[in-house]
Amino acid sequence: MKLNSDSQTRNMLKAAKLYCTEVRIAILKVLMKTDKPLSQEQIARRLGKKHFDKVTIYRTLESLLKVGLVHKAFIEKRACHYELAHNCTASQCHPHFTCTSCGKTHCLTEISLPMAKSPHKGFVIQRQQVRLEGLCPACA
Repeated sequence: MKLNSDSQTRNMLKAAKLYCTEVRIAILKVLMKTDKPLSQEQIARRLGKKHFDKVTIYRTLESLLKVGLVHKAFIEKRACHYELAHNCTASQCHPHFTCTSCGKTHCLTEISLPMAKSPHKGFVIQRQQVRLEGLCPACA
């Protein structure tokens, strides 16, 4: 589901009880227009001439994370990659596939994996994220 209108982003923010600020709307629109998780730097580049500083983008992403509109899909080279949380549940994110040759990441929303059960006593799994690596069709 790709969303793109101002009214949809405003409705999402209002439902999450967040103010509809320019930066929140802009970041949500960037994430709605992509089919893969983006780093903070990639989000900033896609915002283009609507330049917001790194701290503002970071704080905005944190506020969107806190209310569950966005989540951290994975961390790569010390950079968190963010995406809309509408394809995931509170306890499980859909799998991602990263090509080891070209580095592109693909969302695998059509795959459903069972939740892992901890083999060790005392460990409580709160959230499951699966990232697969290999060659994409273009690189294979």
